[in-house]
Amino acid sequence: MIYKVIGLMSGSSLDGLDIAFVQLEEVRGQWTYHVLAADCVQYTEEWAHNLKHAQQMAVPDFLRLNTAYGRWMGEAVNKFIAEKNIELQVQFIASHGHTVMHEPANYTTSQIGDGAAIAAVTGLPVISDLRALDVALGGQGAPIVPIGDKLLFGQYDYHLNIGGIANITVQQDGKPLAFDVCPANQVLNTLAQKEGRPFDENGKMAASGTLLTDVLIHLNKDEYYTRQAPKSLSNEVAINMAFPALLESQHNTNDLLHTMVLHITEQVASAVSKYPSGKEQAFMLVTGGGAFNSFLIEKLQHALAQYNVGVIVPDADTVMYKEAVVMALIGALRWREETNVLSSVTGATRDSISGALWMGHSY
Repeated sequence: MIYKVIGLMSGSSLDGLDIAFVQLEEVRGQWTYHVLAADCVQYTEEWAHNLKHAQQMAVPDFLRLNTAYGRWMGEAVNKFIAEKNIELQVQFIASHGHTVMHEPANYTTSQIGDGAAIAAVTGLPVISDLRALDVALGGQGAPIVPIGDKLLFGQYDYHLNIGGIANITVQQDGKPLAFDVCPANQVLNTLAQKEGRPFDENGKMAASGTLLTDVLIHLNKDEYYTRQAPKSLSNEVAINMAFPALLESQHNTNDLLHTMVLHITEQVASAVSKYPSGKEQAFMLVTGGGAFNSFLIEKLQHALAQYNVGVIVPDADTVMYKEAVVMALIGALRWREETNVLSSVTGATRDSISGALWMGHSY
């Protein structure tokens, strides 16, 4: 079977809405993908501010934002379809939305971007609310990309995504296990923005800094790192883990960036050490915006060498749009009524077929 799907993803780094038009093919249980077109729609300052502070809004304002953001996403998809000349080719849309609240301990998670609004604006079927059922079943609801790691990128031993939060997929007893590792790009970007730059391009600022040992020790002491997987971080918790030690510091920004990069690589290496591959040589696929940070990748390669793990940075489309591609796959599995969220990853009571379906047209 062949499916042509648009996957939508908005990550915690708030750099924009990723749109990927993906051809997915399943033959005798084997899945392949091809990115036919992709783009990232940058957020305005107003959208970035509203998404970042949505949790603090009064309920009526929050509900209006959910609807308005869904309609904005639908309009962004319509523009994408017109620009890429793919009218009448898209079968359905799979939308992750933007996480504004995540409290799995209270069986609660919220990814805004109303699926009904997207369907109404685009006239296409939309699958949304991809994490909700897993959280209702007692799971972390995160990460959900390991189903894609398993079906699309199974040749790698480790899968690391360095977005606003770094998350990793490993193998435990032959089954995928995934968890959020530590805060990442949302911290690096915020530090760079103190110096008037949107992000630290290629890690040049961090590379010119020096290690702040006391700050690194403070960061590594966070209680989160003592917990066993499965575990996940909300944006708010991730920010609070790093920002007091960094943003309230009087240290040089480049030194803080340097130290944060080492913190990320140390925590990734620590995660790998707990889940050895058992191979003489293993490989880690690295995607997300952090994969373009040359200094971060260099330090990651150095940190993982002791565990005989090589770092693979794939083509630019996979680096940038892997999560949107996986959302498309999760949508296709939901369309087929097949498992698309793994309880071995999230800790839920069972695997689930997750996602709400909104039909954007009538028959």
